[in-house]
Amino acid sequence: MTIEVRLTNKNEAYIIKNMYPLYLYDLSGHYGLIPGHIPNNHGIFEDSDSYKTLQDQYDVQNIWWEKQKYLFPYLILVDDIPAGFALIATPPHCSQGIDFFVNDFFLMQPFRGNGVAEYAITRVFERFTGKWELFTNPSERNAIGQKFWRKTVSNYTKGNYEEVLGLTIDGNKLIFRFSNT
Repeated sequence: MTIEVRLTNKNEAYIIKNMYPLYLYDLSGHYGLIPGHIPNNHGIFEDSDSYKTLQDQYDVQNIWWEKQKYLFPYLILVDDIPAGFALIATPPHCSQGIDFFVNDFFLMQPFRGNGVAEYAITRVFERFTGKWELFTNPSERNAIGQKFWRKTVSNYTKGNYEEVLGLTIDGNKLIFRFSNT
C-alpha cells in the first residue's frame, strides 16, 4: 500500500470538495441531534438554510485555495485513490499563540483501521515546525476519535503534549496542543 499526502491546488480542489459532505455526514454520528450537525431544510450538513445545494457548500470552501499563505489543503491518497484530507490553518485562522491548527481531518471508511490516518497526519505534522493545536468532540459518541488523537499525538510527540477540555470557537472540545520545534 502506497500512501501519499500532497498539498492540493485549485485544479484538484474538487476532490476534497467531493469528500467534504461525507466528512460532515461522518461527524454527525459523533454529535447526534445537535444543531449544526444535522442536515438543514435542504438536506445539506450546514448551519444555515441558505445552503440549498452541494454547489453552494463547494463555493464556501474556495477559501482553502484562495489563501495559499495561510491555509493548506492536503489530499491523502492510498494507491493513487483519494482517501481523505487534512485542512491545516495558520494565523490568523487559529488560536492566539498557535502556529498550526488541524481544522479538518478526514479519512474515508474503507481506509480506516490500518495506520493510514496516523501515517498521513504525521507527514503533515512533519511539514511544519511550531506550536500545534487540534480539537475533537469530547462526548462518548466520539470515543474512537479521541482514542485516535491520543494515540497519534502521543506517538508523534513521545508523550510530550497537552490535553485539556475547554471552550473553543466551536464549543466545548477536547483540545490537544504540542510543539514540534
